[in-house]
Amino acid sequence: MKKYLTTDEWCIIEDGFNPANHRSSESIFSLGNGKMGQRANFEEQYSGPSLQGSYIAGIYYPDKTRVGWWKNGYPEYFAKVLNSPNYIGIDVTIDGEMLNLYICKVSEFRRVLNMKEGHLSRSFKAELPSGKIVEVKTLRFLSMADTETAAIRYSVTPINFSGTITFVPYIDGGVVNTDSNYDEAFWNVLEMDVKGGQASLVAQTKKLDFRVAFSMRYKTSISGNEPVLRPELIKKEAWVGNRVSINCQQGTTATIEKYIGVCSTLNYSADKLRAAADTQAEKAIGKGFDTMLREHVAVWAGKWRHSDIKIEGDVEAQQAIRFNIFQLNQTYTGEDDRLNVGPKGFTGEKYGGTTYWDTEAYCIPFFVSTADPKVTRQLLVYRYKHLERAIENAQKLGFSGGAALYPMVTINGEECHNEWEITFEEIHRNGAIAFAIHNYLRHTLDYKYLEEYGLEVLIGIARFWSQRITFSEERGKYVMLGVTGPNEYENNVNNNWYTNRLANWCMRYTAQCIAKVKTDNPQAWQRISQKTHFSDTEIERWHDINERMHYPFNEKLNIFMQQDGYMDKEQLTAAELPASERPINQHWSWDRILRSCFIKQADTLQGIYLFEDEFDTDTIARHFDFYEPRTVHESSLSPCVHAILAARIGRTDKAYEMYLRTSRLDLDDYNSEAHEGLHITSMAGTWMSIVEGFGGKRVYNGKLFLNPIIPEQWQSYTFTITFRGHDIDVIVDAKGTTIKQRGNGQLSLSVYGQECTIGDGEAMFVKKN
Repeated sequence: MKKYLTTDEWCIIEDGFNPANHRSSESIFSLGNGKMGQRANFEEQYSGPSLQGSYIAGIYYPDKTRVGWWKNGYPEYFAKVLNSPNYIGIDVTIDGEMLNLYICKVSEFRRVLNMKEGHLSRSFKAELPSGKIVEVKTLRFLSMADTETAAIRYSVTPINFSGTITFVPYIDGGVVNTDSNYDEAFWNVLEMDVKGGQASLVAQTKKLDFRVAFSMRYKTSISGNEPVLRPELIKKEAWVGNRVSINCQQGTTATIEKYIGVCSTLNYSADKLRAAADTQAEKAIGKGFDTMLREHVAVWAGKWRHSDIKIEGDVEAQQAIRFNIFQLNQTYTGEDDRLNVGPKGFTGEKYGGTTYWDTEAYCIPFFVSTADPKVTRQLLVYRYKHLERAIENAQKLGFSGGAALYPMVTINGEECHNEWEITFEEIHRNGAIAFAIHNYLRHTLDYKYLEEYGLEVLIGIARFWSQRITFSEERGKYVMLGVTGPNEYENNVNNNWYTNRLANWCMRYTAQCIAKVKTDNPQAWQRISQKTHFSDTEIERWHDINERMHYPFNEKLNIFMQQDGYMDKEQLTAAELPASERPINQHWSWDRILRSCFIKQADTLQGIYLFEDEFDTDTIARHFDFYEPRTVHESSLSPCVHAILAARIGRTDKAYEMYLRTSRLDLDDYNSEAHEGLHITSMAGTWMSIVEGFGGKRVYNGKLFLNPIIPEQWQSYTFTITFRGHDIDVIVDAKGTTIKQRGNGQLSLSVYGQECTIGDGEAMFVKKN
């Protein structure tokens, strides 16, 4: 754990500059707007340790898979999230000396991520080797209002001298990825242009011919007045910019405002690409910095109105939940069904791909309750558009008849994960997609989605499970062999309880959805059945599997076993591990991990969480008490599920412990990984920990339920959710819960088991039992 950030309700603040923390801060202070994002790299030159990162959503590179041996069905490439050309750069020299914080003596440094308004600022004083001191203030944002533009304001004030301040705004196409398998450069620069006050660069990805155009405009001022300048035009290999010099008296401020347009061939034809970027840059400089910022802040105000969580009495917890919500909202906006929520978002290169099962299991619960339903619908349509690829993926592994296996990692629908035990075995991801469809439908009642998209996906997934499951003559039961569950510290196991349970539910739920569409819209069913070549005999097999599925169970302990043979392992608890050996994935051999009983993340408990309504409190507690002590929580996805279940069984202190761990995972760098990027998808689990955990929010049989509890560390907390056209504020304190609702007439729900009906614009207090 590393705590160096100042706590604040609305801001992430770094006071004082320590180069050892810089790469972590580059991750934590990242910005995004759904279409593009960037790590918090400095605008000026910096020669110290840094991970340069600027990312364009949907742009990737198929880096050839690097393995020691090849297996049939193995992915041919690993999809790299590409570091794109650097468009924020502004070199700064003072009387010929380069401003570089790794070399200068830095004082009064403050870096602030304003989450309420969505912008990043810095202020500091720097003493150059010559002894000259300058004060610098910067502010930048990626516009949420004009999502193909960014703006930077950079000001320099001489403190103890008068001299020449030189700014060099530029675009640099000579960028690399640090995680390239074969040390390749992934970009070609196709064209560059430079004029006074502007420059542009068009880059092309190798292999796939994605193209991105960057166009910049800028203007300068001296203490608010615009000087007459003669910029020097600079063009060199993969780099283009201007150089302007301003004579600056002691105490006066030289400022440059840089406006950037960024457009890609995801949205424009190649022949119109550069013109589009030029138009965006011109529009931005025409509006001006203050107008752009005002419009940007207004968009953020709307997002916070629907997704904010307020916590009274615990500033660390408050800062943490807003940080997680902020990162989720700036990573995905739901405007493009070709995009998804990458595990690192716009904060780093690690993992590759942009789509994991994390989206369906964690992010959809967040978006379905905090955003317009179309945002979640887009995520589900994304999977529908990849259905044919999922069928092809299953065919590569020997399945047929329209069976669909969705990838563990993907950008375009093809599997691109490069670890065999994940690619071939961690098939529970299929179930997460099916459950997400169920989750969306029970919240929205959007059965048109089911008819247009969802049912075809469910049929493909159910067919996969039907073929993947085999009948054991020995047991007289159906079994599923050779899988990896969510606990990736177990590989190639038989009858993982979670996977078996989820597969069976998928087939049963698909049959229910088929029956509903048959009844509600026979014409739609006729189209779907013809397209999928569906036969009712398939449902007969699904029912048979449901009746005779094997679930590992220990009668002595009265609990479901994570998989066959789990109790053959030496049974230890995580508390018995020496601190010097934690985390075990950084200290133990893989062989030792696989032979141990230790659990990376919720596995059996993941299933208990999904199907919680089928288990009583004693059953949930019994499983929690067995599995949580054996869990080392070395996945960012682990603490939130445990927080929710701990709250469900009344273990408020444990729930609070798990909440802090998931919410401050990156801010306090629990796993010493923040320098690589943030854990974006698990941040949705932080929201779940409060709303589903402490708030007890559930939707069963089409109805909203709330059963809030409150940690003793908090005076009160408030969360806002959307539900079928209602905006609902839930205010919880030790005495009870106040519900306020806006929109769409009366709202009926259950609070603490009491049936409540609340009119539009009304509020109701419900006393805790």
